[in-house]
Amino acid sequence: MTDLTKTPVTVITGFLGSGKTTLIRHLLRNPGGLRLAVIVNEFGTMGVDGDILRGCADEACPAENILELSNGCICCTVADDFIPTLESLMALPRRPDHILIETSGLALPKPLLKAFDWPAIRLRITVDGVIALADAEAVAAGRFAPDVAAVDAQRAADEGLDHETPLSEVFGDQIACADVVLLTKADLAGDAGVAAARDAIAAEAPRPLPILTVTEGVVDPRLILGLGRAAEDDLDARPSHHDGADDHEHEDFDTVVIDLPEITDPADLAARIGRLATEQRILRVKGHVAVAGKPMRLLVQAVGARVRHQYDRPWGTTPRASRLVVIAEHDHVDAEAIRAVLTGVPA
Repeated sequence: MTDLTKTPVTVITGFLGSGKTTLIRHLLRNPGGLRLAVIVNEFGTMGVDGDILRGCADEACPAENILELSNGCICCTVADDFIPTLESLMALPRRPDHILIETSGLALPKPLLKAFDWPAIRLRITVDGVIALADAEAVAAGRFAPDVAAVDAQRAADEGLDHETPLSEVFGDQIACADVVLLTKADLAGDAGVAAARDAIAAEAPRPLPILTVTEGVVDPRLILGLGRAAEDDLDARPSHHDGADDHEHEDFDTVVIDLPEITDPADLAARIGRLATEQRILRVKGHVAVAGKPMRLLVQAVGARVRHQYDRPWGTTPRASRLVVIAEHDHVDAEAIRAVLTGVPA
């Protein structure tokens, strides 16, 4: 690769828990001869996904090529965080062949694409493509795509539903900006669910888009890397709910970090996390937990009431501490109430 060749970047967007980190882990294990680098953006101050990805580091993507931004939304911190991080990757002794950017689940991709027009990076980097991940089961259930009939049916009970929610706006902007949509967790949705999700995404998209079904992040890298879209030159074809606005706000969402004592029963913790989704409308929970008598740390990932947990690796030199990041719409974050559910100790 010569200095005159632009380094391609793939932006990987998608709602909370749609499977972005799982997809990137698959790409790191199947780089197709490319030397990769990854920028991970977390919503909140405690990073989890970057730590997961660093566990996949190898010659094709060494640890120094995996960088994490946890100071806020990547599209809101362009000058302070994103561009310096991108420039640090380009200054590595061995420049990466391809850069993957995992946005937070709440990020709007279009403001990020606009950043690639900055003189500092425009001559050196191009957006190869934008990949949007969508949870097939969730989309089929109508949680993130506008559904006029469902809104009309609920209007009598809650007039506040007579408008697009912040969640649907984020989902719509991610689909509108995409070059390829990956329908994840297709095995959970079933054939009927996948068909319904395809229809919902097609109705949301401003133009025809390839929609591929994916399970556990497994996709041929050739289908999503090397697209050559130069998306930074194609912004008008990627409409946003926020076009014309000076910026977008994340006051609609909030995050809190909950420290827990060592636990004895992972299944009990999973049940408590599931309760948060129904009782307090929590969107996402992720983090690591110490389990009594276990040398391995427990990785916890939850989307709504769906909770997954597994032992990922020994604690080693990492402090043995249980910390969970909890994300919800702003009006539903009550740290003490959340802690009370997770620990069983009244607030």
